[in-house]
Amino acid sequence: MKLTLYSFGFKHGYPDANIAWDVRFLPNPYWEEHLREHTGLKEQIAHYVLDNATGQEFLKQLAPLLILTLNSHKTGGREELRCAIGCTGGRHRSVAVVEYLRGVLTDILGREDELTVYHRDIEKK
Repeated sequence: MKLTLYSFGFKHGYPDANIAWDVRFLPNPYWEEHLREHTGLKEQIAHYVLDNATGQEFLKQLAPLLILTLNSHKTGGREELRCAIGCTGGRHRSVAVVEYLRGVLTDILGREDELTVYHRDIEKK
């Protein structure tokens, strides 16, 4: 099974994905002057986005849901699943969530599975 997991910004267009989650409800580092220029690849940004009650509850439910979905598609004979995580610009919140999921899935996926991660809009302003 090939799983593609990527971040995107809604303001740059909707992605070509089987599943898309909107994470614009998470705290937005863009509104903090000292965080704005960084991306969700930075630990400080991921902490800002995810280390709060809403972020923790979302991740607690999202990771098992993604694993269930992936395993169900695999059992059904699908060879590929494309999952997109979106925020406004695709630089902060969606990137932080995708990187979190990369860590979770890397530990769980079997040898026959392939995980591709990319951040479609991370360099866009």
